Amino acid sequence: MTVMATPRPTGHPGYSETLPRVAESATVARRLVRTALAAWGLEDQMDDASLVITELVSNAVDHGRLPSIRVIVSRPTANRVRLGVVDRSKAVPMMRTDSNGDQLRGRGLVLVDALTERWGTDLYGWGKQVWGELKCEPAR
Repeated sequence: MTVMATPRPTGHPGYSETLPRVAESATVARRLVRTALAAWGLEDQMDDASLVITELVSNAVDHGRLPSIRVIVSRPTANRVRLGVVDRSKAVPMMRTDSNGDQLRGRGLVLVDALTERWGTDLYGWGKQVWGELKCEPAR
């Protein structure tokens, strides 16, 4: 007898992975995001989601304290995908809106803000999760 698992459009399974706090982890994080979106039939969100997770990982690499970060991809509702990165720093990220053209870095949250429906920071006693939510069409 073969038992088939029925994929659920929301909730579990969520996808997460602990990664080293290095720039190269963005590649693994993008792969995790693509895997989750493909499982949920949301391939049309891959480009925006890949950019968002890259920026979130980059911020955690720059500002985290310990040698690892955790990437989390979940679907809290049928019309939202949440991308999050957990690190052990309690420093709340600030969106830079200055237009100093000399700086090539430091405006990743402006991109996250532009690509997501909403984003934020959940503070914990030991660190934080910075997340962004993309709006998506429910699976049919």
